[in-house]
Amino acid sequence: MLTAKGIKKAYGNLPILKGVDFEVGEAEIVSIIGASGAGKSTLLHILGSLDKADEGSVSLKGVELGKLSGELLSVFRNQHIGFVFQFHHLLPEFSAIENICIPAFIAKKSKKEAEKRAFELLDLFGLRDRAHHKPNQLSGGEQQRISVARALINKPAVVLADEPSGNLDSANALALHQLFIDLRDNFKQTFVIVTHNNELAQISNRVVTMKDGLIG
Repeated sequence: MLTAKGIKKAYGNLPILKGVDFEVGEAEIVSIIGASGAGKSTLLHILGSLDKADEGSVSLKGVELGKLSGELLSVFRNQHIGFVFQFHHLLPEFSAIENICIPAFIAKKSKKEAEKRAFELLDLFGLRDRAHHKPNQLSGGEQQRISVARALINKPAVVLADEPSGNLDSANALALHQLFIDLRDNFKQTFVIVTHNNELAQISNRVVTMKDGLIG
């Protein structure tokens, strides 16, 4: 479903990615591991069209992202790609449900439609009673689950997660990992996860290792 071929990326004279081939199928969790500086996050950003490769191509659901630009690329990203980062990036002035709904509002969905989907996710994650709490009223684990709900609001083809449990204690990290498994098993959700967490890597369908800008 998601395919990258011959991805190269350099910053100045420093090559970061040196010809990466990568693919992931529907309802698959793929973890990308490797030392810091191996190019993991750079690859994830290119897969998500947040950054552009110098060479190579990325296709999602048969659409080559490099052939989209400007608003077309933004709309495609909003509709088909979800993002979860190490730091949740919730907007502090908005409640949990308002944060979840933001991508749906960007997609021009009605408030009624967006909130219906958001409450479904809050119920699924056991957080309905936190819907109207601001981020500073939520625990770290709750904040990260809200960020996962935000990533899922538009029913994306793939969720790209960059160290999603890196800022959580072991209990909350384990709960987040189980959430990913449940979403894959029950909703056929696809994940690509950059992680240093061995436990998260082990629950994946597949683990790929990056070293010196290449997948080993």
